[in-house]
Amino acid sequence: MDATLQDTKTKMVDSTSVHRVGAENVLLPGSAGYNASLSSYFSPQAAAVHPVCFVTPQTVTDVSAVIKSLTSSDNGGLCDFAVRSGGHTWFAHANSAPGGITVDLRGLNSVDLSADNSTVSVGTGATWDAVYCKLDPLGLSVAGGRVAGVGVGGLTLGGGISYFGPREGWTCNQATSFEVVLADGSVVEANEKQNADLWWGLRGGSNNFGIVTRIDFRTFEQGLLWSTMTLNPLTEVDSQARIYGELMDAENYDVNASFLTGWAFASKQGLSVTLNQLIYTKPVEDETPTFYKPVLDLPAISNPLSAVVVANMSTLAQNSVALQRPQAARYMTATTTFVPTEAMIRATYDAFNTSLSLLQNVTGIMWAVNIEPLPPQIYTRGGADMNALGLTRQNRSLAVCLVSPSWSDSAHDEQVYSAARSLMADIEDKAKKLGVYDPYIYLDYAAPWQEVIKGYGEESIRKLQKLRKRVDPEGIFTRRVPGGFKIPDDC
Repeated sequence: MDATLQDTKTKMVDSTSVHRVGAENVLLPGSAGYNASLSSYFSPQAAAVHPVCFVTPQTVTDVSAVIKSLTSSDNGGLCDFAVRSGGHTWFAHANSAPGGITVDLRGLNSVDLSADNSTVSVGTGATWDAVYCKLDPLGLSVAGGRVAGVGVGGLTLGGGISYFGPREGWTCNQATSFEVVLADGSVVEANEKQNADLWWGLRGGSNNFGIVTRIDFRTFEQGLLWSTMTLNPLTEVDSQARIYGELMDAENYDVNASFLTGWAFASKQGLSVTLNQLIYTKPVEDETPTFYKPVLDLPAISNPLSAVVVANMSTLAQNSVALQRPQAARYMTATTTFVPTEAMIRATYDAFNTSLSLLQNVTGIMWAVNIEPLPPQIYTRGGADMNALGLTRQNRSLAVCLVSPSWSDSAHDEQVYSAARSLMADIEDKAKKLGVYDPYIYLDYAAPWQEVIKGYGEESIRKLQKLRKRVDPEGIFTRRVPGGFKIPDDC
């Protein structure tokens, strides 16, 4: 960055944000707090982004003051900013502002249960494991994230896949109310009775309208969950495709089941395997759910993760961290969507297998492709028209296909990104040829080159455009918050 511009921005920080939120809540380069914030991001790519400062509001009033400061004409419009909740999005700029200001919401981490236990109010800087630690001892839960450390705010605003999704619906559809700081610094509630258009738009509309500081979620009674992870040899791929094609079909789906299947290649072992993660949310003691019997009857490869675990959400969320530890490697994700027929599952394996040739000499590569079902129960519970995701047109099971590699050396970043992009294109081409492609892109798995909100469809885009014009007429959260996925200007 130009030194003069850097100096101007630093002075702006000193003259505005500091006196509004307190010097202790503005973290400047070189300070212990600044370095700790960088090290708290999930991916090394995100941690490599160095903002002018981190601003760490502790209350919604602080957030309002920061927004008024950042959008004031006195500042000359020099500084972009970003908003960070859990910091789990992998790519640079999504939750940190290079040469700008990052508003770090982790101080807004309250978890408060209503008097009748029907609702939990959560600060958007909290992580899902903190929510489960509060609710598990009470025999309650919410349809939230599956991995400890994932932020409440980001997952919810992107839609939100949960172990409880088939039974309860999208995470965003569990949100009964949002507290939001708009671009002019005003604080509003968005729910079914107040600012209902904003309530709808925040359910999948991401960071385009303001800074969400609190979300109220519907709770439900919940005991322990049953889980296991199994591996199969690739010789079983045809049986795998047949079995999962049947299990994922809307007519066969058990709403207490949450699962994924796919394939992984580990360069250190020189081995490719089929993998299955199986969760059942209402087990009968420790009995194996009969729904999963066809999968468990497949020839298996022994692995330490295959042991059955019956535990609460706090434990499962912590266990999931071991699969991808923060900054232990370089990470990325990209995604596409299709109807999971037997033929399409088999075609996805073929695409996975072909893509391995694109990863020659990538140090420490773990190349994983997973298929996660979205039965109609997920996107219709709470009303498919009650969020911005645009899935009102569907009545069949869909599946989100995710590529989620890890690797060691930044010198291979572009090779991995290119391989992921080629793989997604190949899968989409195969899906179109089979007549099972769907344009929906799950925001929380998307790569920065993917046009997420375009996939919501024309009707949703027009409503989102209208909402943006109402709540942010100057386009602050479009122009000054360039990270994330933006609403297209046309359909």
